[in-house]
Amino acid sequence: MPTWTSENLNTLAVETGFDVCRVTSVAEAWAASDRLREFVSSGYHGQMGWMEETLERRVHPRAMWEGARSAVVLGLNYGPDHDPLSVLEQKSQAAISVYAKGKDYHDVLKKRLKRFARAFAEATGEEVKVFVDTAPLMEKPLAGQAGVGWQGKHTNLVSREFGSWLFLGVMLTTAELEPDQSEVDHCGSCRACLDICPTRAFPAPYKLDARRCISYLTIEHDGPIPVEFRAAMGNRIYGCDDCLAVCPWNKFASQASEAKFAASDMTAAPELSDLVGLDDEAFRQAYSGSPIKRIKRHRFVRNVLIAIGNSDDQSLLPHVVDRLDDEMAVVRGAAVWALRRLSPERFTQERERRQTEEADGEVQREWDRTESA
Repeated sequence: MPTWTSENLNTLAVETGFDVCRVTSVAEAWAASDRLREFVSSGYHGQMGWMEETLERRVHPRAMWEGARSAVVLGLNYGPDHDPLSVLEQKSQAAISVYAKGKDYHDVLKKRLKRFARAFAEATGEEVKVFVDTAPLMEKPLAGQAGVGWQGKHTNLVSREFGSWLFLGVMLTTAELEPDQSEVDHCGSCRACLDICPTRAFPAPYKLDARRCISYLTIEHDGPIPVEFRAAMGNRIYGCDDCLAVCPWNKFASQASEAKFAASDMTAAPELSDLVGLDDEAFRQAYSGSPIKRIKRHRFVRNVLIAIGNSDDQSLLPHVVDRLDDEMAVVRGAAVWALRRLSPERFTQERERRQTEEADGEVQREWDRTESA
């Protein structure tokens, strides 16, 4: 079978809708496995139990497939057309992570990866498997090894060409492909990403405690948001872009040309008042095809209520009171916290009437709190 060159691969990548394509060998062990073991052993993964359960399959890129010899790492630019930090000043609007403003990237990338892999397999006769962040394969270390970028001090991938804004997909193959040169770390003495973090989620450079990360708290964490992080969340209701957006390498980034990643009315910077009253059906319809849908309505409205509690917007008070009767305890609890923050007087009135009727222990504890932080 013919040997495919970098030129062949890059041509196919462009034809199938990707912005970057690099190759690395998967024959050698990598340092990423030691970092992952330390991350899990420190408990930094929080409620993401699947990281511990799949640890042994993540420690080596060939653990997923013994027959793999090379990894083709493909990237798709999703650079925003605005400063993601600007919405944080608009406290009555919702801040949604750039990656979640458009269609679910898993779906977009997987379709293109399958086209890429099919064409490659037909041309070479080699076996292939594709991965888009849904299997125990560490894409970011592979991307660094392949030269797409490097993992910055915030642990995310940084590209000299695309800054912080690349979706990644990987094709493993039995083909022995010529590897590209790996990328070196260009962070230098900069610590902008570490210093901007609202919840101090980085215990040290290149280390993340997900339990303190707003992206984790708003997406992966189930149950009430820990009190110590609520005020720091501000109006962030799905994810957090602070450490990505502040990176100086973004000055070289370009706006995404992919229409599927464009924001909708419900993701650009929606009013909190338009979100807090969504029931299950309205939530599913509003975020159909969006990654936001995966956290389900109860976590979403929980996050919105935390944002309302941070808004200082008294016009949102009736919406908060309405959610005190929500069928989901985690929503009621967040409403109690938001009510105390917006109106201590109304909080006292409602507590006298509702506290003895509340059956859920977590919500009872919200009514019992003596502080509003």
